[in-house]
Parts: sequence; C-alpha cells; structure tokens
Amino acid sequence: MVANQKGGVGKTTTSVNLAAGLALGGLSVLVVDLDPQGNASTALGVEHSPGTPGTYEVLIGGSAIADHVVPSTEAPRLQVLPASIDLAGAEIELVSVVARENRLLRALRAYLAEHPTDYVFIDCPPSLGLLTLNALVAATEILIPIQCEYYALEGVSQLMRTINLVTGELNQDLQLTTVVLTMFDARTRLAAQVAQEVRTHFAAETLPTVIPRSVRISEAPSYGQTVLTYHPDSAGAVSYLKAAQEIALRGAATTSEENR
Repeated sequence: MVANQKGGVGKTTTSVNLAAGLALGGLSVLVVDLDPQGNASTALGVEHSPGTPGTYEVLIGGSAIADHVVPSTEAPRLQVLPASIDLAGAEIELVSVVARENRLLRALRAYLAEHPTDYVFIDCPPSLGLLTLNALVAATEILIPIQCEYYALEGVSQLMRTINLVTGELNQDLQLTTVVLTMFDARTRLAAQVAQEVRTHFAAETLPTVIPRSVRISEAPSYGQTVLTYHPDSAGAVSYLKAAQEIALRGAATTSEENR
C-alpha cells in the first residue's frame, strides 16, 4: 500500500507511475484506488464518474474485485479497481459493518487466489480513517513517498505509530519496506538536506533513485496518463522507471531468499 497522511507529497503520482513502470516491465499489477477523489483512476485512464462500480461496491456491497476491475491503457498487464466519489460515504457506512477493517483483505484474498498478480498497489486517501485502516490490514508492505521540502517528516511519525498499532493488533505481517523521495529539486540545498535526513531515518528502506520536481509529472494526469507514456523521455519518467526497477529487484531478491 502507498500511504502518507500528509497531502501533496506525490502519493498518487508515485502509486500510478510505479505501477505502470512495473507493468511495462512485464509484471502483472493491480491498482486499488481507495481515494474518493479517484485521482489514481484518472491518471491510469480509467472511467470513475459517479455511479461507476469499483472500490465502493467491494467494500460496502461485498462485490468481488474481479467483477469491477478494468484494464488500464497505460500498460498491457495493468488492472485498476476504480474509485468514484461514492466512496466518500464509505467511511460512515463502514462504522456499523461487522469486521469492517477486514473487508478489503477478504476481497483481495479471493481475487488473488484466482488471478495471480505480482504487485498490488493500494492508493490511500490522505487520512487515517476506515479506508486507510482497511488498506493497513490488507497489505503486507507499506511504501511511503516523502517530499524533499520543509516538514518532510511531518505526519510520518503518526503514520508509524498507526502502523505499529495495526501490526500489534490486526496485521502482524505489515511492515514498512520502501520510502521514495519525491519532488527533489537539485538546485536547492534544502532538498539535499531533507534527502539526507530521510536516509538517516530510513536507511534500508529508502530507494537510491529520487524523483525530481517535474512539470511533466504534474501535467500527465490531466491527459489521463502516467508520465511514463505522456513524456517517456522526461527526467520524471526516467526516474520513476528506475525506481520501479529497484522495487522489482528488491522483490526478486526477497523471493529468492524465501525460496532457499
């Protein structure tokens, strides 16, 4: 899952571009849009107008994920479970549901049992409500994007406390495995200082590649695309592709160790 309760850190941008990068590399990827704004759906070229079936029907109606996933135009093996504004009411509706924090977990288990998938990206809203709690229970790994600007670690400490609480009570498999530095401006001393601070706090988790601040990255969603297809030669696209490769290599190394 991709989470950071602080808004504007490149969370959705990182989700969709890494997902597309992995899929373009030949891997099977599912993106679960868990944000009522549906920005991940937009960037992946997927319809998500009000009434579009997707995450809401899975969480509230108990529908199967397979009934509502749609292929993205961004990569051949990229599937998306879209989110519409209907999902905004799910926070309230889930309050009275039995085992409300396990809804996404059960749905994902059923889907993955029938549809082998290499990576699942859950794009969370910038809050720690019941939608994000469902993601925390369903996930085994957390990726946190951190922007190279003032107050970069703001919100991360609270998210880490929540992760520790969920790990102790609801999901012992959950762990922070990846940190991605975003919005890096090489012209400023501040960006380098923030990057160093993050690498000090998360030495093993932080990817070597940093994502630059880029107009192309910002423009891409307005065309219903990721930066990888909108402007593949741009610095942003190259960086996200490298970051996706680093994640894939880490995953392959982990799988190799588990199979020994």
